[in-house]
Amino acid sequence: MKKTVAVAVLLVIGFLIFYTALPVLNYGFTGFAVILIFILVAAAFTTSDKIITSKKVTLKLTKGGKIALGIALVLFLYATLLPLFTSAPIFRNQDYREMIGKVKTGDKMTNHIAPISINKVRVVDENLAYLLGEKILGSDPALGSKSELGEFFIQKVGDDLYWVAPLLHSGFFKWLNNSDGTEGYVMVSATNERDVKLVQNLNGKDLKIKYQPEAYFGSQIERHTYFNGYATTGLADFNFEIDDTGKPFWVATKYEKKVGFAGDDATGVVLIDAQTGAINEYTIANTPKWVDRIQPISFVVEQMNDWGEYVHGYWNWANTDKLMITEDLTLVYGEDGRSYWYTGVSSVGKEESAVGFALIDTRTKETTIYHQSGATEYAAQSSAEGKVQEKGYKASLPVPYTINGIPTYVMTLKDGGGLVKMYAMVSIGDYTIVGVGNTMRETLMSYKNVYNMAGNRINPDDKDTRTVLSTVVTRIQSDIKNGNSFYYFTLNGNPKIFIGSSQLSNELPVTVVGDSVRISYDTDNEEVIDVSTFDNLKLGVKKK
Repeated sequence: MKKTVAVAVLLVIGFLIFYTALPVLNYGFTGFAVILIFILVAAAFTTSDKIITSKKVTLKLTKGGKIALGIALVLFLYATLLPLFTSAPIFRNQDYREMIGKVKTGDKMTNHIAPISINKVRVVDENLAYLLGEKILGSDPALGSKSELGEFFIQKVGDDLYWVAPLLHSGFFKWLNNSDGTEGYVMVSATNERDVKLVQNLNGKDLKIKYQPEAYFGSQIERHTYFNGYATTGLADFNFEIDDTGKPFWVATKYEKKVGFAGDDATGVVLIDAQTGAINEYTIANTPKWVDRIQPISFVVEQMNDWGEYVHGYWNWANTDKLMITEDLTLVYGEDGRSYWYTGVSSVGKEESAVGFALIDTRTKETTIYHQSGATEYAAQSSAEGKVQEKGYKASLPVPYTINGIPTYVMTLKDGGGLVKMYAMVSIGDYTIVGVGNTMRETLMSYKNVYNMAGNRINPDDKDTRTVLSTVVTRIQSDIKNGNSFYYFTLNGNPKIFIGSSQLSNELPVTVVGDSVRISYDTDNEEVIDVSTFDNLKLGVKKK
């Protein structure tokens, strides 16, 4: 009777462990084996017979106990020796290196990275998005007392870039009292820190995020998926995303082990409706276009590092030709509108500078390397902070853009409270070329001025693609911002507004309507264009 009770208790404990840990029940995964080993060993000794003599107490295993220990031994070998022989890099290093797929060599990074548009520059990072989200959540005391912000994920919604985070239960009793779900999600524009939305209804109906990480029992998102047909499937990165209509989903990446018990590789996605729990499975090729990320960042980091590590096999103690990524990956959007993981690539032992840059498609994992030396993300941050070192501001993680054909890091400079105080632009090719300002336009003008003064030292082979215009000034007006004088003017026959500072030319302050001028500027889609050079043809001897 006692043995029966003990076995029943073990079975209950085993079920609870499985229910909590959710181990994948498939070859290549070891979690379930570890749990079964614990249960089988405990069962073997619990059901054994006790033999008591005058000198000692010994345990005699029953036939069932011996079988249980035998199975446990087999599982132990499965979880230890088998992974060693099937997955060890010493045997499988080239398989690991090839996990990233064929790595293409790109011509110019400027052909891939999205050109800058002043009102589309990402100025809000994840930390600032969280602060802004907390502020709007705190504006409703009733909501803030029962919910908390989840993790923010950046994504494109239509043509705009947003940080999106769900409202989550803040504890067991809060979930118990609101088991139908939390009341919506928060959207923070990545390009405008004043654009913060608390979305609580969709198409006239209240939003309820029922399935989520902070729910319990069957409403916990990973458990809900596991017990609805995915106990044998590897799932990673339950990211919160919304489709273009605002409908919330959890996006989980399906993956398989490609190198024995290792080599995690994405094979598709599972979309779980955050409100109803409905599950749909897709391959990589037919995943809905609004899903930005299929390739988990952890998978890509590991595969990129393996690609650089095993360039000459496992036995490469001299680090010959070894490469490594410089920083964490940054999600960027290319000129084609697709999203990419971006990182610098440096030689092992020479981490202070990059020998190239990589763009990895976040959906297909297609990888392109650009062999262009330049600044690492850390060097760019240090250079930007050095420009305002007296203020003690800290730079955000740089985001690469193309500014008039120049690969450029753009970042914010924040105070100790995490609030954006200034902006910075640093040339990827030469981190000594830095522009800072209190507004993005001021920063852009400063950066262009510094770049123009640097001449062609970044890339001597680059051709001057600036537009030169000789015409007459039809209107001009000055404006003082943060102690700097800016001059806005229009030109005969051109609908655009041009802007230049007194630092650009000392002829600007004395220019009047009717003066003939010659200007040059970078081809730009902005309505207000920064001029690169300014020459008043009526003043003094002109340079040729």
